[in-house]
Amino acid sequence: MKINDAKRIVFKFGTNVLRNENREISLSRIYSFIEEISKLHRQGKEIIIVTSGAVGLGAKRLDVNSSESLSIKQACAAVGQCQLMSIYEDGFNKYSVNTAQILLTEDDFTNRVKYLSLNNVLNTLLELKVIPVINQNDTVSTSELEGTDNPVYGVSFSDNDKLSALVASKLDADLLVILSDIDGLYDDNPKENANAHLISEVKELTEEIERYAQSASKGGRGGMRTKLQAAKVVTHSGGYVIIANGKSPQIITRLFSEEKTGTVFYPVEQLSQKRRWIAYATNITGQIIVNLGAKKAVVEENKSLLPIGVLKINGCFDCGDVVSILDENKNEFARGIANYNSIDCSKIAGKHSDNIYEILGHKNYDAIITKDNIALL
Repeated sequence: MKINDAKRIVFKFGTNVLRNENREISLSRIYSFIEEISKLHRQGKEIIIVTSGAVGLGAKRLDVNSSESLSIKQACAAVGQCQLMSIYEDGFNKYSVNTAQILLTEDDFTNRVKYLSLNNVLNTLLELKVIPVINQNDTVSTSELEGTDNPVYGVSFSDNDKLSALVASKLDADLLVILSDIDGLYDDNPKENANAHLISEVKELTEEIERYAQSASKGGRGGMRTKLQAAKVVTHSGGYVIIANGKSPQIITRLFSEEKTGTVFYPVEQLSQKRRWIAYATNITGQIIVNLGAKKAVVEENKSLLPIGVLKINGCFDCGDVVSILDENKNEFARGIANYNSIDCSKIAGKHSDNIYEILGHKNYDAIITKDNIALL
């Protein structure tokens, strides 16, 4: 696919791209993005924007240090979000383009009913030729601001890189463009190694490619690691991803003129919508550790996960929750919807399916997770 052939496009703007060298909002750069996106919109392309920057804007307006406390960050997000949306609305109004603000929390993805409802809302806005401007609702949802140290629990998204990927995946976008303050993916950290080489194309996200990821850049919450995670979500949903330098002049116009810049990630085998939700869009509440035979049955033979292959249960989860499936070396290789809660799973772990009723006093399924509810990672 040529980049210019993309019909439905998600743009993600990172915090560092939206600020200048003085860590103030760069209005000239944002309005340049708006002008370039408006041209694409007039060509009939469907555009979604996922934007960072609210906390930084709010901290500047309130003259506070946003790292002081979680409540300060939330206050900064509340003040900054108004400013941020005002900038986008004012800019797009000049090109007669309507915008809509959408603030999301993890629950909007974890709850499948809300997840499907979000899809309907976004598709309706696009049909009405509106550009949705999306951000995480940091004022009420704190997972992005504070993260989690729980090794079992995992949030569906903890940064706007992953959020943009989930939106692109949910809407079957042709392309996700992540604009950061780096030219793309390098084989080493270019800020520390002058001989680092830019990787222009990635056909498959291998373990070697993932090792190139570096820790978060100063000022943002993501870094290359989260961008590669986002690329994995989108490419497994059938879409392309570009990581490029948003500080480079006219970068959007150049990308859609087929100029080779940044790093392009190509789509791979596509997951179904349900398996995408299981694999990427839900909070993880527990872990199921399985033996080698169970892993082989799930991965190579497309079998359900039976209790006899389960070694250990970690975390606390209910029937219907999404859990991680790990091998004996604690490597996660799949996720799935549990047919039993964590207490019942612990009781039947290692036992034959024929003994489930005798142990629990009830039996809903022979499998702890049925094959149709397993998504391989």
